[in-house]
Amino acid sequence: MRCWVCWRRDSHRMNEMGEKAAKSETFGWGIIGSGEIAQRFASDLALVPNAVLTANHSRTLAKAENFREAFGSRRAYSDLDSFMADPAIDAVYIATPNSLHLAQALKAVRSGKAILTEKPLAPSHTEASVIQREASRVNVFAMEALWTLFLPAVVAAKAKIDAGEIGTIRKITAELAHAREYEPESRFFSRSLGGGASLDLGIYCVSLAMHFLGQPQKVSGLWHAAPNGVDMRSDITLHYDGVEAQLSCGFDRDGANHFVIEGTNGALRLNAPFLKATRLTSYRGFSQRPPFGPLPGAVGIVGTILDRLPVPGRKGEEYPFEGNGLQFEAMAVMDAIRTGEKSSKVMPLANSVSALRAISIVLSQPATPRVIKL
Repeated sequence: MRCWVCWRRDSHRMNEMGEKAAKSETFGWGIIGSGEIAQRFASDLALVPNAVLTANHSRTLAKAENFREAFGSRRAYSDLDSFMADPAIDAVYIATPNSLHLAQALKAVRSGKAILTEKPLAPSHTEASVIQREASRVNVFAMEALWTLFLPAVVAAKAKIDAGEIGTIRKITAELAHAREYEPESRFFSRSLGGGASLDLGIYCVSLAMHFLGQPQKVSGLWHAAPNGVDMRSDITLHYDGVEAQLSCGFDRDGANHFVIEGTNGALRLNAPFLKATRLTSYRGFSQRPPFGPLPGAVGIVGTILDRLPVPGRKGEEYPFEGNGLQFEAMAVMDAIRTGEKSSKVMPLANSVSALRAISIVLSQPATPRVIKL
């Protein structure tokens, strides 16, 4: 007869083996779309342990086959129903124009597939709410691919804030702007494709601010229209009790593109470009304010040099990563699904809906005329 101690030892060893086996099981990804963001995601899957690109879908079989050959997908589809019926797909990454997100997300969850939908989750908060309700109804995991929230630098910033390192947050300032020539048929400006600066850029600012501060009590702002009526620039303010998040995005200029969190005891800056931040700067004392502070400040080479100068109270931390940075959200989805979760703790669908609602509040107002300086 085996002794009790031996039985416990062997049982524990078997449990460990079972856990390792579960973690070593491959996870099949399916990708809808073959554009730039789909290519980045497929490339970064190579950095995710046990992730397999099982299948990909494009509107034409030729495009699907080209994508399959380029990224090593096991099967290529042009028929969406056949793609959804593939039993080897554990989760679907939707990387198509914004206007297609609702229909494709609903088809996926109704097929029993977990989804990771590229930001924005949908062109409006009302469509996003439909996805949220349907995913909950069929009990399928669903998340918006707001990949910035999963970057090591952002995770570190959240940990510092939660630990009280900068005290109570009193202000957030963020800008994300890239100058783009007006092309009404491009995905950036096309109304039918869900274009506009807020949905392409502003969603990062709003979602990240809510990640740190929660749901706002009030939303205000203004926007400037492109010639076809979508927003060329938007300025959004989230109001909290004694705190404001002042956020700006646009295709009308190249911005500073950093994200600053000011607290009662210090400040944090996610360095430019913050949506793919690899550097986090902490500020204490006088270096929290200009001329050494986060905003305003020099950008480009001059800004980089100034940011590296030794300044009392300022500390920079590097958080480099391989690839494009999309691997972290993929790993988060896989971990959540493997543990039976139906929603992300970091990026729940309720937060996605709230961010889109904030944007819609601002864009529902008449556009502000642009002042042209002579």
